[in-house]
Amino acid sequence: MTHASQATPLNDEAIFDAMPMEESGQFANHVTPLIRNSWYVCARRDEVCRTPISRRLLDTDVVMYRTQGGQPVAMHNRCPHRAFPLVKGRIEDDRLVCGYHGMEFEPDGLCAHLPAISHVPANACVQTYPVADRGPLTWIWMGDPNLADEALIPKLPWLASPEWGTVTGDFHIKADYVSMHENLIDQTHFPFLHPGTVGTPEYARASMEASTEGDQVAITRRLDNAPPPGIYGKPADIMHKNVDRTSEARFASPAVHTAHAKIFDPQPDAGKPSVYGYYITHCFTPESNHSIHYWWFNSRDYRIDDTDIDDFLRDASTQAYYEDVEALEWIMDVVLSDKEAQQFELSFAPDKPGLMARRIMHRLAMTERG
Repeated sequence: MTHASQATPLNDEAIFDAMPMEESGQFANHVTPLIRNSWYVCARRDEVCRTPISRRLLDTDVVMYRTQGGQPVAMHNRCPHRAFPLVKGRIEDDRLVCGYHGMEFEPDGLCAHLPAISHVPANACVQTYPVADRGPLTWIWMGDPNLADEALIPKLPWLASPEWGTVTGDFHIKADYVSMHENLIDQTHFPFLHPGTVGTPEYARASMEASTEGDQVAITRRLDNAPPPGIYGKPADIMHKNVDRTSEARFASPAVHTAHAKIFDPQPDAGKPSVYGYYITHCFTPESNHSIHYWWFNSRDYRIDDTDIDDFLRDASTQAYYEDVEALEWIMDVVLSDKEAQQFELSFAPDKPGLMARRIMHRLAMTERG
């Protein structure tokens, strides 16, 4: 479903809204059914190989392997005979062989051989899921297979481009993916949760504009003549300068959040660029309503072979994202353990982009339920 783009300027003059809990039901939260009709990351591409691996995705155990021709395969990690975990089996040619009774399953999930009997029943099969490789990632569709259009896989070309240098990492988080989306599109927490890496006081006060584009939400900011944050300024060696800065943060899908930043140095030193570009990519797949698989990438367009910058960005990014992980896990613990009824959800004007994303997620989830 496509909706017209709506741009909303947000500023410090806007008042807060104490939203009654019954009204907050139109926004996704930690109990909203998981959205299944979406492409999610199931693994790094190099994880899926000739040895089966398993991962719990959207409350379903999935086993993955790769055919001799290099195609990824994903199926339910449960033999239909006696529920043996198929990941404990082995690969023969392109078949996944159950380690309990030797049933052999083709990449399409059909049983091709059952050693105990001469005739394989037509209903001897395992559910499979559409999967596809894109750049360094392998994606899975766990919803209606008739809707699994590979053109809908989020486009992240910088992750595979030789013009961008990328560092990466991952976490397993005991929190919900709705809160993760809201956290990433909420940039007002940066100076407080991430003061040493991505946050500056000036940036928190900079005006921003939020817009919806179909089922996406984007916020844009511009900040001129201000110090850069450490995660951008230190590797570029421009911490001693005031610079101009633009950024876009985007709720791209239930599985992806991206951020694109540019730093403009109005008086570059000799031999240095005047513009520094960054893409920050967050991919996360719900393991359950209360846990997430999370892969992150920090990409830059300058000195892409500099291993010292790689090390700095990897360490700084890991620190910043771990601060998010801790905060979200603390919040999840409060939400699940506090038995006192919450009467309202307090929101401020800068929370609007997160609420816009949560409204989209709620609508997508409810649409799937019919």
